Amino acid sequence: MRVGGVLGVVLILLSGLLLGAGPATAVQTCPDQQAPPPPVDTSEQPPPGQPSPAPLPVPAEPVGGARLGECGYVYPAGASSPPETTAASWVLQDLDTGAVLAAKNPHARERPASLIKTLLALVVIDEFKPGDVIHPTLEDASQECTCLGLAAGDSYTVDQLLHGLLMHSGNDVAHAFATALGGVPETLRKMNAMAASLGAKDTRAATPSGLDGPGMSTSAYDLSLIFHAAMRQPAFAGAVSTKAYQFPAQNGKPAFSIINDNKLLGVYPGFLGGKTGFTDDARHTYVGGAAQGGRRLAVVMMRAEMRPTQVVQQAAQLLDYGFALAKSGKGSVGQLVEPEAQAATGDESAQASAGTAPQAGARTQRDAFGTTGWLVTLVVALLIGAGFFLGRHRRRVR
Repeated sequence: MRVGGVLGVVLILLSGLLLGAGPATAVQTCPDQQAPPPPVDTSEQPPPGQPSPAPLPVPAEPVGGARLGECGYVYPAGASSPPETTAASWVLQDLDTGAVLAAKNPHARERPASLIKTLLALVVIDEFKPGDVIHPTLEDASQECTCLGLAAGDSYTVDQLLHGLLMHSGNDVAHAFATALGGVPETLRKMNAMAASLGAKDTRAATPSGLDGPGMSTSAYDLSLIFHAAMRQPAFAGAVSTKAYQFPAQNGKPAFSIINDNKLLGVYPGFLGGKTGFTDDARHTYVGGAAQGGRRLAVVMMRAEMRPTQVVQQAAQLLDYGFALAKSGKGSVGQLVEPEAQAATGDESAQASAGTAPQAGARTQRDAFGTTGWLVTLVVALLIGAGFFLGRHRRRVR
């Protein structure tokens, strides 16, 4: 073969590779991929003189696998289609393996409402012991309710307050924890650092309680990550599975009891517990898990409505679908990422506090030159080398 022929082959291969690389770089754009829908009220307006936080950066590749970047319903090939619900997005996960069995708009950015209390609970469990005592302040006790009814100056253990936070969604409890953690700004920094350490790149906590605030953001995928981590903590799993809990009398105040807000507890077979949430902007949010047939599954639902059926009934239908999928052996559509070995610190924590997701490590960064670029370079080098060898051989023959 002549050198000119070799160069011709190079050009043909180059054109084929470059043409083939085009579609692979296309990025699918889904609804609400960058930020939640516009608010319906003024709850997310920043204080005077402060700008609204910019949306969190969207990862170049979908976290958890390529299929989790799809819009609409995502379920295994050959499986039956999921049941219709009112939720704008949802995720079904295996609580033991982290496999994502099915989803709908899993990375759509929504508002968490009180589901963000699961993230706060992780921070609390990480920093306090169950028997540590907290004395709420007057500001803690005066929060916008839903409230447990904390009395300023009374004494509560962390374990008692965790039950009030997760069973009854006490906003006064959330603020009391925030005060004990160093104040609201410091608590938000810790919550966002915890989210970053779990790989939750759609999440930015703007309030400890889940009340809407400037820049509040999460996704069904991220809340699945957070709930997965939380259910590994006995203090969390114990609180969300408690149906009724009594607070003792103190300082002249009589004892009182609370009932778990999650209506599937004691009703759905094998129910493990979960959390409910609602704000005008977030609408109804829900997370709940159950164990059946040796499998533990959980569902997260975002921006759902109570009509035509209650959200807990819709969650039960999705759990039924998930257990049927697991039994069918059709496989999964993605995976919950493993948390980092250590929580984000230093610059990463500062970025999380400022509302900027930390940069991924070298293992997950995309090479600017690209795999195709390096492949083309290798092919060109080999073919040019072959052409040089053939040219020398040809001169020697002559």
